[in-house]
Amino acid sequence: MGNPAQKRLIRKLELELFLSQMESQPSPKASLEQYTVSEAIAATMLYLAAYTNGDIIGKTVLDLGCGTGKLALAASYLGAQCVVGVDIDKTAIKTASENSEKAGSRTNVQWVLGDIGAVTGSFDTVLQNPPFGVQKRAADRKFLEKALEVGNVVYSLHNHPCTDKQLIQRLKANPGGLLQIAPSPFIEKFVGGRHGVVQAVYAMLMTIPRMFDFHTKMKHDFVVDLYLIKKSE
Repeated sequence: MGNPAQKRLIRKLELELFLSQMESQPSPKASLEQYTVSEAIAATMLYLAAYTNGDIIGKTVLDLGCGTGKLALAASYLGAQCVVGVDIDKTAIKTASENSEKAGSRTNVQWVLGDIGAVTGSFDTVLQNPPFGVQKRAADRKFLEKALEVGNVVYSLHNHPCTDKQLIQRLKANPGGLLQIAPSPFIEKFVGGRHGVVQAVYAMLMTIPRMFDFHTKMKHDFVVDLYLIKKSE
């Protein structure tokens, strides 16, 4: 069953407010790179997918490595026909389930505790905020492979390949905005080798608070790149 929210346009601010009521990971693990995506980035990502590209409303959606469920819940709230969230971490799935209960009848998501490698089937759209590969090199590749295996369209967040101070300043001047940029040659080649095509890449500014002992600043601004990938015919 679809969500009644699809019958009306949901404003971006309303979506951010909905997401702000969701609990974050109570005990994030550095090894799994459990950085919760901010409400602003989740809302921008979902807004683009739902209203610019028509990839959410009435569609089957998979959130790979769903964490506490923000992307999955936002997709359901916007009117996805069916949403599944998968994560290997028991605490994350428990929190996602609690967030689902908090949202009540406004969302309907099926949560699955397990490794993303076990996911099968076919989905219209895959949403993911995979590990960036900072703690474990190439951790995001497994997610890209699975997303292209089971999804027709993929929205995937990745760490910008370098610290670009000019880009950060441009994004700070446009809070909550997107800047279209060129894809990383490595990701483009990786995707192309797995029957995918990078359609567009958007840079966004993400700010995370100090979460782990190795963090030296109270907060950290960095650029994340949102990849829009389609399965090639």
